[in-house]
Amino acid sequence: MYDTDPVDAERLRELVVEDGRRLWQQIEVVSQTGSTNADLARAAAAGSAGHGSVLLTTYQSSGRGRLDRTWSAPPGASLAMSLLLVPGDVAWQRWTWLPLICGMAASEGIRRATGVATTLKWPNDVMVGDRKLSGILAEQVSTPSGPGCVIGIGINTDLTEDQLPVPWATSLLLAGASTRNKTTVAATVLRAFGLLYENWQQDFDAEALSRAYITRCATIGRQVRVVLSGEDSVTGRAEAIDNDGRLVVRTANGRQVFGAGDVIHLR
Repeated sequence: MYDTDPVDAERLRELVVEDGRRLWQQIEVVSQTGSTNADLARAAAAGSAGHGSVLLTTYQSSGRGRLDRTWSAPPGASLAMSLLLVPGDVAWQRWTWLPLICGMAASEGIRRATGVATTLKWPNDVMVGDRKLSGILAEQVSTPSGPGCVIGIGINTDLTEDQLPVPWATSLLLAGASTRNKTTVAATVLRAFGLLYENWQQDFDAEALSRAYITRCATIGRQVRVVLSGEDSVTGRAEAIDNDGRLVVRTANGRQVFGAGDVIHLR
């Protein structure tokens, strides 16, 4: 049932750099690990991985999502990859956009590679309808070259219905993808991210980025519940994404702005 072909590191490097962009300097593929984010963060701190490093696997035994939730899938049924970015002198205010542009890249890359129609649930869950296909976790790290960010992307590729971790998840298999080849999917996502990252770093336009994000986002215009922590939550209508990538929600108490939190789309 699974597309068990491992990620082809050499082919991936060819696909990623063929357009002349050189963001991705080091690509490593492992058969399995506990967490690609944890591994790459350690390598970043030790100086053995630098800006533009990518670590990929088709099996994580200790994958994590937001709020330290576990993220797991059978061997070969998913693609996990982590990216290391050390942006240098880019203003801190822009960093809030990194997880969001990664979500944009994952959504766009998956759509282009597989034909599956995807949208975004703020801030960066990749959805097929109301079901989650891919999740993203960004974590700040310290490196010998300065502050960095490790961004992990998990994509459900070959999970069957009875293997889904939660009923509201889905996979490329279940979504009828034209291909589930993990090398192709990874390359297309990485190239999409490279384009967005270049604009973020060199030609940053917060208003244009916000507009581009909104065109991909299924949250805007919906009634939502924003879960902040524990039992603390706010309900209202999602109205906009501001220039810092934050969600603007119209609540009974007026407009509120959220820079973090889990969003639940209400019917």
